[in-house]
Amino acid sequence: MSAPPRVLTVAGSDSGGGAGIQADLKTMLALGVHGMSVLTAVTAQNSLGVQGVWELPVEAVRAQYRSVVDDIGVQAVKTGMLSSAGLVETVAELAGATGMPVVVDPVGVSKHGDSLLAASALDSVRTALLPVATVATPNLDEVAQLTGVRVESEDDMRRAADALLSYGPAWALVKGGHLSGDAVDFLTDGSEELWLRAPRLDNRHTHGTGCTLASAVASELAKGRPVPEAVTAAKEYVTGAIAAGFALGGGIGPVDHGWRLRTDRRPGSGHGPGPGPEGV
Repeated sequence: MSAPPRVLTVAGSDSGGGAGIQADLKTMLALGVHGMSVLTAVTAQNSLGVQGVWELPVEAVRAQYRSVVDDIGVQAVKTGMLSSAGLVETVAELAGATGMPVVVDPVGVSKHGDSLLAASALDSVRTALLPVATVATPNLDEVAQLTGVRVESEDDMRRAADALLSYGPAWALVKGGHLSGDAVDFLTDGSEELWLRAPRLDNRHTHGTGCTLASAVASELAKGRPVPEAVTAAKEYVTGAIAAGFALGGGIGPVDHGWRLRTDRRPGSGHGPGPGPEGV
C-alpha cells in the first residue's frame, strides 16, 4: 500500500496533550496524513498553565530533522514553539532548504499567557523564519509582537496582514479569534483576499487551537490543495474541534481533535460545529 502524505511538525511538547507536538500529531491523524515530529522543547504543562520549559540543543533539533527528511521525506513542514534565536535560525535554514510548503505558527505565548518565545528571538522570526513561510498564522497578540500593529477591528486585520507580508511569507493568515463577534480570520497574499467566518462558540475549552489550525493547513497543503482551499478546510476542521472541546483538570480544556471520528460529537448531535467558514 502507498504511504499517505507526510507532514513534519517542529514544535514543543505539551505534557497535557492539548497543544504542541501532541495536538499536531492528533490533527494530522484525523486529517489522513502521516505525522512526524522534531521536538524543540519539553514543557511541564496542564490545563492551568505552563510550569516549566526545557529547550533542546540545536544539535538535537537538527539531527531529528535530518533523520526524518533524509530518509522518509515530507510533503509539508509545520513549525510551532521555537523558544530561542538559535532554534529559530536553525529551523528556518532546514525548512527553507526542504523545498516543500512551510506553515509557520509563530508561537509567542501560551493560552494561559505564559511566554514561549524569548524577546531576543523576535528578530530571527522576522528575518529568518517568516521569509521561508508558505503561510504564517499569527494570532492578534503574535501579529502585534511581530509587526507592532494592534488589531481592534476587521479593518486592522488587513493592515496587520500587509505588515506581516513585508517580512516575506507568501501568505498571511491573521487569526481574529480574540475579536468580538464571529470568529473571523483573514488570509491574503497581497492580491488575493479571503475572509473566513464561523460562529463564535460558547466553549471556553480552546487549548491548542493555534497549533491545530496550523497543522490542519499543513496537512491539507501536503495533500496538494492550494493555499486558499487548504486554509478553508482547516478552518472548518478547527471550528468543529472547538465546538467539541471538553473540560480537563481545573482550567482550560483542549479542543477535540477526533471530533469527526465520534458519532456523539458530529454536526447534528448537539456537540458538532455550526455553519462552516464563509469566504468573502
